[in-house]
Amino acid sequence: MAKYSLLNRGQMRLMFEEFKHWAAEWLAKGYRIDTPIGSFAPKLRMKGEFTDSAKVGHDDVELDGVDYNPGKIWYEAIGEWMHDGFHKVDRPDASKLLADKERLELLMRDTLSRHGGALTANTFSIVSGLTYYSARKLLDEWTQGEAPKLQKTRFGQSYIYTEI
Repeated sequence: MAKYSLLNRGQMRLMFEEFKHWAAEWLAKGYRIDTPIGSFAPKLRMKGEFTDSAKVGHDDVELDGVDYNPGKIWYEAIGEWMHDGFHKVDRPDASKLLADKERLELLMRDTLSRHGGALTANTFSIVSGLTYYSARKLLDEWTQGEAPKLQKTRFGQSYIYTEI
């Protein structure tokens, strides 16, 4: 995400948290919010059946969700990238990559040596071409058994894998 942005990941997260805070307040008040990325509107429903609208109070209405309408901006922005049609990003088949354990182990050891003896699932997924889930599963597999190859240590909200 931050690769193509002038904002880093923390700034983007802060921006979205701030938007969520203010948008929630305005949506709770029943307002429609028009933004450069589309419009948001509260979707309301009645808690019961009413025949007389004068008898409907604020306790009789509840939030049923939020409607989002992307508007023309997304069609125009996506259209810039689809000048020659839709292209699915080709990711290698994880089962084929996982079948070659020797290559993956050599890749893991090489990555450990290049990254100061420590590696994360995210780093290994980028280097190996595996998905994050597959990379984490394989690294966890190497930490178990009678002769584990790696040691897993919690570091903040992620895990660091080091060679034993």
